[in-house]
Amino acid sequence: MRRPLSVVLLELVLFLQLVVAQSQPAPQSQNGSHSNSSHASPQPNANCTGDGTYVNSKGQTVKKPENCSSAPQGATAQCRDGTYSFSRNRRGTCSHHGGVAKWLNQQ
Repeated sequence: MRRPLSVVLLELVLFLQLVVAQSQPAPQSQNGSHSNSSHASPQPNANCTGDGTYVNSKGQTVKKPENCSSAPQGATAQCRDGTYSFSRNRRGTCSHHGGVAKWLNQQ
């Protein structure tokens, strides 16, 4: 029985996503747990590289994700590629950085 091309393409995309997900290293937690939240407080003097802003879907100007030595003040999540995100809502956070590795406590 012949499968429609769209079904074959869908299977291929799902297979490739599985392969990519398995090839990415698992995010490491500082306290040894695999929780999606962290109790580490943001560091006011984190050494960061990168700058710039973007306008989010609500029209707000937000800092772009940055590479930092530790969680900078105002960061809301750490992405899987190690950058820190300043996103103001969870949807789409770290979408171009491998997804969210862990959410940071907002104070």
